[in-house]
Amino acid sequence: MSRYSKSLWTRRRLLGTGAAVLAAPVIAPRHAWARGDEIRLGWVSPTTGPIASFGASDDYVLDGVRKAIGEGIEINGKTYPVRIIEKDSQSSPNRAAEVASELILDDEVHLMLSSSTADTVLPVTDQCELNEVPSVSTDTPWDAFFFARGGDPAVGFDWTYHFFWGAGQIIDCYASLWSQIDTNNRVGLLLSNDSDGVAMSHPKVGMAAMMRERGLEVIDGGLFEPLSDDYSAQIGKMKDAGVDIITGAFLPPDWTTFWVQASQQGFRPKAATIAKAILFPTAVEALGDLGQGVSSEVWWSPDHPYSSGLTGQSSAELAAGYEQASGRQWIQPTGYKHALLEVAIDVLKRCDDPMDAGAMMESIKATNANTIVGPVSWKDGPVPNAATTPVVGGQWVKGEQHPYDLKVAENKYAPEITVQTEFKALS
Repeated sequence: MSRYSKSLWTRRRLLGTGAAVLAAPVIAPRHAWARGDEIRLGWVSPTTGPIASFGASDDYVLDGVRKAIGEGIEINGKTYPVRIIEKDSQSSPNRAAEVASELILDDEVHLMLSSSTADTVLPVTDQCELNEVPSVSTDTPWDAFFFARGGDPAVGFDWTYHFFWGAGQIIDCYASLWSQIDTNNRVGLLLSNDSDGVAMSHPKVGMAAMMRERGLEVIDGGLFEPLSDDYSAQIGKMKDAGVDIITGAFLPPDWTTFWVQASQQGFRPKAATIAKAILFPTAVEALGDLGQGVSSEVWWSPDHPYSSGLTGQSSAELAAGYEQASGRQWIQPTGYKHALLEVAIDVLKRCDDPMDAGAMMESIKATNANTIVGPVSWKDGPVPNAATTPVVGGQWVKGEQHPYDLKVAENKYAPEITVQTEFKALS
């Protein structure tokens, strides 16, 4: 792992969300909490702001898990009540750091849970590492969780653990999708100047480097400012370069603006495979007919063959329950939000003393759980503190019950997940 440069990642971290750590007070580390029966779990997620879509199913997932827990969980013959304390990051790294410190200082949480892009996960896990609070997180590439925080593969972190796929996995999925159509292998890359985009722009282990390793020619459009209203310069660069494939990471409103302007300016590549922005059906619907055929990674879906180790629900049942409760189409983060709580409850049930931080960490490290997103174990991760989960490639097609459905179109690296459609070039 020597090819990773800690100093480069640390510098980018300080230029990006590292300021969020400074925005919240650093609390004197503590190794044990006040005694008592109640176990408190901190939950940090965006439910307002530009990335609120990632937290849209929080209430549904939390309600279901609270019902499953009931009066509490039994640990070593004793029943402990469990309280989940929710905080909205407001889609802001600074706010995420602030609410994490509130949960640590005011609520004295025993275990911190965070999710929904690097803008949430990085500042929360930084606070936990600084203040020696056990933490489990998900829903941002593990590379960003680890290297964007200055992680050293020879050392790792003491208090923070994460499960999700990595950038290399989605590049494998994307390449598998693109191999199904006739292109010139020329890929245009655009990344938002936020925590995720900065992490994915790393010169050695970012998206461009990984695509070049797979024989693709990359036209790097650089970082663009989030919530911009004019992408003419980027569109012109991609048109002039003759790219057949456009990819990158956008906020949902940014992708809508970019893709509509691309159509207006006559830029129509054969594939548009975008991370983050088009995970959600509402973002695809906002494109109207331009949504047909856009593609993305698929972390979780109703057709994934995994079930909850906590409630016993299948992926199909969890998705259907969300649709019934919300009146909206299923969304991918639902599976990972549920899995995050599955892992947390599994950790607590195996913990020798849930009131002792050291015992909590030992239980986290020993995790080997079957969850609704697949197995989670930190024993064989790519780096210390990180565990990978399966991911496949998908394409949005006209739906039967909804305007668009996301269908799995490749499963090269996760064959247990069924392919549902052949990947097709944009018309």
